Amino acid sequence: MYQSVGRRKTSTARAILTEGKGMFFVNGKPVDEYFDLDTLRRLAKSPFVLTETEGKYDVKINVRGGGKSGQAGAVRHAISRALLEADPELRASLKQAGFLTRDPRMKERKKYGFKKARKSTQFSKR
Repeated sequence: MYQSVGRRKTSTARAILTEGKGMFFVNGKPVDEYFDLDTLRRLAKSPFVLTETEGKYDVKINVRGGGKSGQAGAVRHAISRALLEADPELRASLKQAGFLTRDPRMKERKKYGFKKARKSTQFSKR
C-alpha cells in the first residue's frame, strides 16, 4: 500500500495505491463518474499512461476543496507521488513530464477599491 498527498490551486487529494486490477475510485465513485469531462479524466489518469502502469494498481482517492479542474490536477500530483514511492525508477519520466512539481498558481486575492484582483473602475479625467 502506497499513500501520498497531491495539491493544486485550493484542492487537496490523498491517494492510496494498492496492487490490483486497475480499479480507480475518487471520493467513493468510479473516476469516469466523478470527472464528467474526458479531459479531466485523462489528466487524472496521465501518470499511469506515462509510466505504462495502467491496470497494475487499484486507486482510492479522497479529494476536497476547489473545483473539478483543480481536483483533477491534485489527483494527478498525488498519483505521481504514490507511483514514485512504489517504484523509484519512474522518477526520471515523471519529473521530465512535470508531474512531481506542485503547480504554485493560485487565485490572486481581491484588493479594496477594485472590482476584482486587478480590475478597476473606468478612469474619468473629468
